[in-house]
This record gives sequence, structure tokens and C-alpha cells, in this order.
Amino acid sequence: MKISNKLKVAVFPVAGMGTRFLPATKASPKEMLPIVDKPLIQYAVEEAIEAGIDTLIFITNKNKISIQNHFDKAYELEEELVRKKRDKELLLIQNIIPSNVKCIYIRQHQALGLGHAVLCAEKTVGNNPFAVILADDMILSSGSGCLKQMVERYEELNSSIIAVEKVKKNLLNEYGIINGIKNNNNDDWTLLDIIEKPDNDKAPSDMGVVGRYILNPSIFDLLKNTEKGSGGEIQLTDAIAKQIKKEKVYAYEFKGKRFDCGNKLGFLQATIEYGLTHNGVSKDLKKYLKTLDLD
Repeated sequence: MKISNKLKVAVFPVAGMGTRFLPATKASPKEMLPIVDKPLIQYAVEEAIEAGIDTLIFITNKNKISIQNHFDKAYELEEELVRKKRDKELLLIQNIIPSNVKCIYIRQHQALGLGHAVLCAEKTVGNNPFAVILADDMILSSGSGCLKQMVERYEELNSSIIAVEKVKKNLLNEYGIINGIKNNNNDDWTLLDIIEKPDNDKAPSDMGVVGRYILNPSIFDLLKNTEKGSGGEIQLTDAIAKQIKKEKVYAYEFKGKRFDCGNKLGFLQATIEYGLTHNGVSKDLKKYLKTLDLD
């Protein structure tokens, strides 16, 4: 069956427990933690929609119902806002998801890793390319969002692409690290290998994988035959390493600034920097930051 190169589907693995943010995530998913005035997952969804995605697949668990509620219609709230003539707020909640975009929720019954979460989407994705977006990785771009940049490159290459950025040498063992040949355009690499969390002194480069992927559907058969790897989980990077041996896979250095909102410092950094670009609070936030004695 021929593979279309039109990317219309994005997978959001959101079944993780968020233990690094306890007790805040005891009853609320980490993906619903707000950066200024929107939850993490909404930023990820908006990035996907900007890139032309019209089908959103959330790989979830029984404790993540608030994510589904967030993207569903809130009849009682809307009626209340209409009654109080709060038109601005009404518009905000009515336009979270455009009418042409479909949300699908799939339960991951066992926490077996990112690779397993992606595999859960196989039947719904079918024989089509798809994106994977990790909401923990927020990427602030002055122009097109990270995924849109990658989609434009995918349409030229028609091959799987993973997003990468330069990583500090003492942190290489926290990332999937690529080995590849840099292409003439200076933004991407033809991959030779990818290694999940190598020792810092054995890493093949200083370019680490971040939470944006565009994958051809051949990845599903490879995931089915991928053994548990780092952390005792089925790692997506291990399956991509197999894919590299069978077909061309590229790494793309995106334009933008990434924040690792999976940890507290990255979350706070994102809150400040997104706040500084927010029309409603940026001026007052700048004034406040100038008053702080940071010594």
C-alpha cells in the first residue's frame, strides 16, 4: 500500500504519572499544569494544528480524564459565560479545538514506555506518516512552530525526521544521541545511528533528540520487535535505530528555544519566558523582574 506524504495525524503520549511534580500531579495530570494561562498539552496541540494536523490521538490512562474534558465542549460553562456576557472568555474556550480537528483517546493499559505508547496508536494511524509530540518539551519559536518546520522538510524528503538540539556534554546521558552526516543545508543530518542515554564519554555527538518526531508507519513493525531497553521500557529511539538500518531517517535542528517542562526548573523557565511574550502580562512581568534583587 502506498504511503501518503501528507501529514495529518499527531500522537500525544500523555499516560505518564508525572511523579517529578508531586504533590501537584497527585490528582491532576502534569500535562494540565498551566504555563501562564494555558495547560502544557494545549500548547502542544496548537503547535500540531499550526502544522496542518487534523487528527489528534491522545495515548492516555484512566487518571487523565481532565485532558479529554479540556478539549471537549463545556456546555454549562459556555451558558454561564453567555449569561454574564463574558464574550472574550467564551471565545477562548470555544476555539481551543477548531471544528475540523478530531480528537481520539486511546487507553494505554500498561506503562511500558514511549515506544509502547506510540504502538498503541497503530490501528488508528494506519499506513500513514504521523507526528509524535511530547508536551513536556515546549518550544518557543519567533516564526513557524517546530512541527511546522519539520513538516516542510518532511514534504521534501518523504522520510522520518526527528528533532534535535545541541546538548551540554555533562547531560548527554539523559538523551537519545544521534550519530550522522550533516547535510549541506546545515539544518539536518542523515542518520547513521541513535543511542538512548549513552555514557557522556561514549556519546557519538552532542546532538540530542527532543520531543518532536515525524515517523513513517514502518516504525510500527519495528516497535513490535523491540525489546525493553533503558529503564526497562520499550524505547522509541531503539526502534528508530532499527529504522535507520532499513531506510533513510533524518535529524532536524529546529529554530526555536526548548524548555524541558518535565522538571521544575524548566517549567519555571518556560513560565517566565512565555510570560514575557504574553500580551496580557509581559509589561508588568518585566517591571516586576527588574525589582528583584537576584544576588
